[in-house]
Amino acid sequence: MNGTRTAIVGAALVALYTGAIAAADGITKLIAGGYAAPQLFALSAGLVLLMSLGASRKNGETLRTTCRGVMALRALLTVVSALSFFQAFRLLPFADVFLFIALVPLIAAAMSGPALGEPVRPAVWMALLLGAGGLLFVMPAGELSLDPGHLWALFAAFTGTGSMIAARYIARIERVPLAQVFWPNLALMLSMAVALPFVWQPMPLSDLGWVVTYAVFLFAARWLSVEALRLLPAYVATPLMNLQFVWMVVIGWFGFGEIPAVGTMLGVTLVVGSGLWLIFDEAVTQERRSSANA
Repeated sequence: MNGTRTAIVGAALVALYTGAIAAADGITKLIAGGYAAPQLFALSAGLVLLMSLGASRKNGETLRTTCRGVMALRALLTVVSALSFFQAFRLLPFADVFLFIALVPLIAAAMSGPALGEPVRPAVWMALLLGAGGLLFVMPAGELSLDPGHLWALFAAFTGTGSMIAARYIARIERVPLAQVFWPNLALMLSMAVALPFVWQPMPLSDLGWVVTYAVFLFAARWLSVEALRLLPAYVATPLMNLQFVWMVVIGWFGFGEIPAVGTMLGVTLVVGSGLWLIFDEAVTQERRSSANA
């Protein structure tokens, strides 16, 4: 697969990921007010495990990994990030949480050099800052006060980025996307199961249906993100993940009749533009590397 095609396929996977994770985040916001985190995560992680096992048997893909230490670190970071995001969504409006999610590309860029040996070029920094600036137009007016919800969101951003960096590291050594879905969710299910007896509340069939739907979207998002991080550097993939803001604007417009303001449309344009810039820059860089190695 040549550099241009790799960048385009990776970007397409990220775009699909953003749709799946935006839907999952919406369900998290819906469920978070009525149930404790262990109940949602224990049930959904168990369902994701079953999906991973079923997919591995169907495709003949192994769930074993040679990167046991890094996989354990990814699993730990995934558990901590999930809990932190749950608390953030419970305490904050969507817009506030997404503002911290917008920091993920910048955190990934800072981590990529020391952790992955992928130094970030000046042009990439410019695109990252452009995308982050665009997200400010999407946010509602007013100052963001620092309260426990925002601290949870900041912690979630750092641990979630760390999990993605670990996924990129593993994907460069071996192609085991289902294993990268299976083991973090096994850790999530086991850790949440410990607290489940103390927080369990009966769930009507409608809420169980939401949990199943959440698990389907989460499984899809996890698999897509791992494959995207195999094809693209973390500092390229994570800014593209900000396209979930675009999904939220589209859902609000067509689903709830919320016509976006001019500032919102400008912000979305900057986010998409910065993402396209990163795709082009990465494709050109990979083509140059291929030509140099030929």
